[in-house]
Amino acid sequence: MVVPTKVFFTKGVGVHKDRLASFELALRKASIEKYNLVYVSSIFPPNARMVSVEEGIRHFEPGAIAYCVMAKNETNEPNRLISAAIGLALPKEPQEYGYLSEHHAYGETAEKTGDYAEDLAATMLATTLGIEFDINKAWQEREQIYKASGKIIKTTNICQSAQGDRKGLWTTVLAAAVFVVD
Repeated sequence: MVVPTKVFFTKGVGVHKDRLASFELALRKASIEKYNLVYVSSIFPPNARMVSVEEGIRHFEPGAIAYCVMAKNETNEPNRLISAAIGLALPKEPQEYGYLSEHHAYGETAEKTGDYAEDLAATMLATTLGIEFDINKAWQEREQIYKASGKIIKTTNICQSAQGDRKGLWTTVLAAAVFVVD
């Protein structure tokens, strides 16, 4: 059984005439282009701690398998607004698991996409912790309920947005939570 002990959050944007090269450039900006990325679902491991990108990548060598939760979006439509975000919600008790969520959108600001991803993660965690709430309330109202419950200690997000290249080159945005296994 492999349970990560650390997680780092990163993001990037790439622009190129080729779709795949655009993605590669976004990975480079995020400092994760050298790894074989394996996408996993959305559980923040119990007792894991968040570390910086610099600290996280010290645990990898080129070609290593890196597990991650990734949100990605791309366009070759000039000036089209794209975004990708990872949301995080952590329980008060570090021995319990938290949630990560991914969201990608067209035409949304980074703030809106990030808030949505954060809301998704917090809502998933709230339902597992038995926190009662009205799903129809605005995120800011539910966020206060979640935190007032004393069961959720932290929510946050990382988001990358960009406008499609004005000449129609491929533009890719990504946000990722990368797991480190010691």
